[in-house]
Amino acid sequence: MIARIRKYFDTRLRADGAAGDDQERRLRLASAALLIEVARADYEVRPDEMAVISRAVRRHFGLSAAETVELIQLAEEAADEATSYRQFTALINANYSKAQKLQLLEMLWEVVYADAEMEKHEEHLVRKLADLLYVPHSQYIAAKLRVAERRG
Repeated sequence: MIARIRKYFDTRLRADGAAGDDQERRLRLASAALLIEVARADYEVRPDEMAVISRAVRRHFGLSAAETVELIQLAEEAADEATSYRQFTALINANYSKAQKLQLLEMLWEVVYADAEMEKHEEHLVRKLADLLYVPHSQYIAAKLRVAERRG
């Protein structure tokens, strides 16, 4: 898995030659891994959850369809290998603004609401991730309500 992620970064970095892209790719991977973890929280990843993750990642990061598929595959592998969420949230905390963290939180809620069922494990995990991202409870609730309203 590590070799595959390294290859992903090396291939992309050689193609455009920008050193700052490495950090951006790591942030994309961390964000996508958290989305995958929320989908897995109830021990059943549904196609509608994966569709929401795919759309969110593609739209949020401006990726092509092929790049989206590759990022999600790598995120699944990174989530499989992860020993805690902190390896993802620490990177996000060091690099994301408050507004970017709130966008990510809304994407997490989109995954929760994707199947029209909010499982208690999913809600608990989003709360835990919000805490790890230092998002105040009031903003956690506001993000949840915004997404619920959008989803109808």
